[in-house]
Amino acid sequence: MSAPVLDLALVPPLGEPRPQPVPDVHLTTLDTGLQVAVVPRAGVPLVELRLRIPFAAASARTVAAHVARTSVLTGAVLLGTAAHDQVQIAQLLQAQGAELSVSADPDRLLLSTTMLPDGLPAVLGVLAELLGRPTYPAAQVAAEKARVAERVAIARSQPGVVARTALAARRYGAHPYAVGLPDPEQVAATTPAALRKLHRERVLPAGSTLVLVGDVDPAAATDAVATALGGWAGTGTAVDAPPLTPAPPGPLLLVDRPGAVQSNIRIGGPAPGRRDPELPAVRLASMVYGGYFSSRLVENIRERRGYTYSPRSAVDHLQAGSSFLVEADVATEVTGPALLETVYELGRIALLPVTEAELDAARRYVLGSTALATATHAGLASTLSALVGSGLPAGWLADHQAALAAVTLDEVTAAARRWLHPAGLTTVVVGDAAQAGDQLAALGPVER
Repeated sequence: MSAPVLDLALVPPLGEPRPQPVPDVHLTTLDTGLQVAVVPRAGVPLVELRLRIPFAAASARTVAAHVARTSVLTGAVLLGTAAHDQVQIAQLLQAQGAELSVSADPDRLLLSTTMLPDGLPAVLGVLAELLGRPTYPAAQVAAEKARVAERVAIARSQPGVVARTALAARRYGAHPYAVGLPDPEQVAATTPAALRKLHRERVLPAGSTLVLVGDVDPAAATDAVATALGGWAGTGTAVDAPPLTPAPPGPLLLVDRPGAVQSNIRIGGPAPGRRDPELPAVRLASMVYGGYFSSRLVENIRERRGYTYSPRSAVDHLQAGSSFLVEADVATEVTGPALLETVYELGRIALLPVTEAELDAARRYVLGSTALATATHAGLASTLSALVGSGLPAGWLADHQAALAAVTLDEVTAAARRWLHPAGLTTVVVGDAAQAGDQLAALGPVER
């Protein structure tokens, strides 16, 4: 017996996207310069905490040492304080349902945790110790350096990491953003004294943002932060990354990876920042091009040709500049054809108008994914940390949604022509040069 055929006419049409609610954000700047943002959200008995601390390298001259020391500090800061050792810190946090994670990117240090609402004062007390009285004990720092070195070695063996690192170096040149992975020798040279100095000079309340989202009273939560972190101080000043200087794309860079069965294609270029009125149109153009499963790039090199499994494009934001990025991992034997089609689709979206159906589908996807990303406590806390930490108001989300809804076909075409055209983008391919080199040379100049 054959299966019944679905009559698509019976499927109801999609409804209009719901307006993005503006979070009820209570902002306070403490005397220390720490900005506190509290968003009360009842219903789920949890609180999300995000502490964002500016942590960019001051210059290209110091970036290698800074990246190495930061990579050790993110783990070593949890190794003990003047009052508690590493195990005791973990026990204090776990008693409140919390587990603190520390991470870093080229712009900031981020401390994150989830906790029970009643545990906020206790978790803030532990946080105050880690911020103000870390010890960086020598034996544990040595072990942490060994772990970092191992992670770096593993990362350097991953072709995707190699490709991303090569693209950053190519695009950013002498800018601190050009250095992504720490140098193993610099990691080995990092001392407890150097970590204490870095912490003292750079882990500062002024310029930092603490976000709390969850089942809390805004006034009480702000008072708890002020009480716990009122003694947090430092001797330095917050540092933001210097402005980016536009660099010419240059010829395609081929990074040899002998014997590789895949080639990793990475393409990048500048994009408008969050404050730029052209950002909504560029986001929608990127979505139509390669931002989701129904995009042109996916339909071409995945569905039609089978060159790759998951090509994608996106707009990424850093403090000193934003980027349009394209990624595709393809079989070595089709490296040239895959890059040709990837560039073809860039040229097509820059030259030929997007259709109304494409724009509508991309718009719905962006609006829906944004709503999903901020529906949970954790998603909203992370989003607000990025926005408020960048000096944007909480209402930016709703304003951006309204701007996305108002973008026209002509604006998407103009944005694609300005920001997505292939001549303005930098291309890096990591793969077996013996097999892929001639394919790529047929498309244009290749640098190795």
